[in-house]
Amino acid sequence: MEKQDNSNVVIIDDKEYKIEDFNKEQAYFVSQIRDLQTTAANLRFQIDQVTTAEKAFTSSLVKSLTEEKADN
Repeated sequence: MEKQDNSNVVIIDDKEYKIEDFNKEQAYFVSQIRDLQTTAANLRFQIDQVTTAEKAFTSSLVKSLTEEKADN
């Protein structure tokens, strides 16, 4: 089976458009949208990392306070 390259096609309202048929401004909009989608995905990835790290540090703090209390 052949793999179809959809990188030059956008779908808007269930209609396919070939980017090669776009004018420069429309092609620029597509580039911006794709870059923003990539940026958003990267930010979600970073938020997951930060949230996980925050939970780990919070857990470590609570554990250290509990251990300190037990030592007294």
